Amino acid sequence: MRFRSKARKIKVNDRRTCNPLRRALGFTLIEMVVVMFVMMIILAIAVPNYIRSVQRAHETTLHQNLAVLNKAIQEYSLDKKQAPQSLQDLVPGYIKFVPNDITGKPDTWKTDPEDSEDAWDPNQIGIKSVHSGSDDISSTGEPYSSWTH
Repeated sequence: MRFRSKARKIKVNDRRTCNPLRRALGFTLIEMVVVMFVMMIILAIAVPNYIRSVQRAHETTLHQNLAVLNKAIQEYSLDKKQAPQSLQDLVPGYIKFVPNDITGKPDTWKTDPEDSEDAWDPNQIGIKSVHSGSDDISSTGEPYSSWTH
């Protein structure tokens, strides 16, 4: 019994299929343009999402740093019966180091002094709380400097 191949027979005169060099030339200009266009569409969607996620990560870090610093200020004030005079007073026992502000520097934090009426020692006014020293606007539309934690 003979089996017949159902594969398409290649004609000898068909230049597109017989010439192996013709197949190895590569992509056409139209194919390359279409691929580049699709890549640009994907990048146009991906890059803004990436930038937004990085900004949200920085804002989350700022919230966490504000909470840690303000809690350390409260603990210091309760333990020592006086408010800290600077953020460096918190470093030995309450925090390991002063964290970076959203600006990327630890020295841009703005401190709020405590009220003289509520102060532990009215002659020595210390830090009541801390907020960001950045003038930038957050993703919610409010300045970072207005965040307390």
